[in-house]
Amino acid sequence: MSTTTLPASTPRLSQFVQQFSDLLDGRPAEAETLERGGELLAELIAHDDWLPAEYARPSPQRYQQYLLHVDARERFSVVSFVWGPGQATPIHDHTVWGLVGLLRGAEQSQAYARSADGRWQPQGAPHTLAPGQVEAVSPSIGDVHRVSNALAGQPSISIHVYGADIGKVQRSVYLEDGTRKPFVSGYSNPVVPAP
Repeated sequence: MSTTTLPASTPRLSQFVQQFSDLLDGRPAEAETLERGGELLAELIAHDDWLPAEYARPSPQRYQQYLLHVDARERFSVVSFVWGPGQATPIHDHTVWGLVGLLRGAEQSQAYARSADGRWQPQGAPHTLAPGQVEAVSPSIGDVHRVSNALAGQPSISIHVYGADIGKVQRSVYLEDGTRKPFVSGYSNPVVPAP
């Protein structure tokens, strides 16, 4: 079955997509997907010569989520997140497994957990991803966090791989008081290919 990659695909990205597709063809358990997929993502982000400039542009209004690839069977999608200085997400979930690898800059992530009274509280200290580092999220290992650009004066870029076409997945944003607001993120690309 074919896959859909944007016209700006590069040899490194194409190789990564093929390797990730081959990994999922073996129907691995989630833990293996996160481990082996994390290794593949680390190999991709070890090089900063492949992301086309149009998928690395920040916006002064908000962080950007550019679709780079979506699997024809929607088993996974690859996205570049571009963070302008001071930009951050609200507290949110994913509802599917995900891998986050830092390509440029620095990104801070704060995990959250629901307390007994239903409020969302920070869980542990925030941690900072540096270029080349990869972390995983999933409902099974921890899925709710807030992410921000850790640099005050320059953009940061992370490459994300999700276990679905993440731009179509109904997810939730949470207020600290426990209020849930459903959302579907979509993408920042002017044209998004269909799988």
